[in-house]
Amino acid sequence: MISIRGLRKRFGDFTALDGVDLDIPAGSVHALLGPNGAGKTTTVRVVTTLLDPDEGDAVVAGHSVRRDAHRVRSSIGVSGQYAAVDEKLTGVENLTMVGELYGMRRRDARARAHELLRDFRLDSVSSGKRAGQYSGGMRRRLDLAGAIVSRPPVVILDEPTTGLDPRGRRDTWEAVRQLSTAGTTVLLTTQYLEEADQLADAISVIDSGRIVAEGTAADLKARAGGAAIDLVLEKASDGPRALELVAARCPAAAIDDRGLRITARAPGGSADLSAVLASLAEERITPGEAALRQPTLDEVFLRITGDRASAAADEVAVLGPEAVIA
Repeated sequence: MISIRGLRKRFGDFTALDGVDLDIPAGSVHALLGPNGAGKTTTVRVVTTLLDPDEGDAVVAGHSVRRDAHRVRSSIGVSGQYAAVDEKLTGVENLTMVGELYGMRRRDARARAHELLRDFRLDSVSSGKRAGQYSGGMRRRLDLAGAIVSRPPVVILDEPTTGLDPRGRRDTWEAVRQLSTAGTTVLLTTQYLEEADQLADAISVIDSGRIVAEGTAADLKARAGGAAIDLVLEKASDGPRALELVAARCPAAAIDDRGLRITARAPGGSADLSAVLASLAEERITPGEAALRQPTLDEVFLRITGDRASAAADEVAVLGPEAVIA
């Protein structure tokens, strides 16, 4: 449904996109992850025809952004980083207006507006209440509803939960799941790795304008070294010896500044944890907590991008506002 090949975009001496390739199947949710300045929003702006690429092309629903931008726009719904709703209009009026802008008859647009307000659990506040009185999460849901008024096959969401509280974020996640269930293809950019873990069928990590890793959340976690052991000791005095025992079995063993929490990779999974606990027991060290867990996507992201993530953010700060769109 979205096919990107050799996409390049420069802003002066700054290369925002450096040969991006991406394929997104119909009906899937694909997350594009990356630090500030990595190229996420520039990719979105090219795919939505707001920027012309310097090289390469993006084909959306069968239409090229270079040769057939008008048909691309007719095939997509877009929700940006901030909810684009008219705060002086009610929910029904906002969605009806969007429908008419897409060429729908007013009667059909209004019927579709009521349908979406029900689907997004906004019907109880729609009557006479202006969008400016909505909470942040409600405005975001209204904005997402606006992106699908015309039932586009592709919806593009650029950091849709930026600035939302946890409840607003959960509401937005539920709205995205509804889109996916209905068969809509979703391209989602985000800095919240938990968000990608919750929503995405596949994930691409972009850094310095290039795709540096792709796969499912499970694939990326496996690439980061698989499971990990977490131990919380009862006494800091046990820390040095406990760390030695853990390190003898597991790679990348480390202890926190308080000398109480030990973490280590566990390629052998539960067998590593059992062996570590047995070694500790022989030394009469009993941890207050012991757990085997899968790596978080935060850990995956940092292991994949390393120091390049902070370097990209520093470059944006130096380059100024023009680079922020990257």
